[in-house]
Amino acid sequence: MTRGSRSRFRAVRSSTFLATAHPRGGPKARFFLAFGFSPAAPEAMTEALIGHLIGERSAVRTDVVHGRRRLIAEGPLATPDGREPRVRTVWQYTAAGTGRRLVTAVSLTR
Repeated sequence: MTRGSRSRFRAVRSSTFLATAHPRGGPKARFFLAFGFSPAAPEAMTEALIGHLIGERSAVRTDVVHGRRRLIAEGPLATPDGREPRVRTVWQYTAAGTGRRLVTAVSLTR
């Protein structure tokens, strides 16, 4: 199992993780905003999410859901304010199997 390099990731729409008005994603957005992420600088969230998977501090396992292979990473997430909350990110391999796409990111603090 390979975590991949930064060049293998499809564009991460991290701004969707920072939308407080989203009916289901609002609580998740408030969680990430509390650690210094900002809709005005979505690239910081993008880099942190990719780093969460390819860095050495997260435990990564594979799973197959509906016939698609996924990577699940759990561990600390680097944040703009310096704290490192524990989160789970789920990444799905692209149809060609050469790239990865972010499915979700959730807090493990509950």
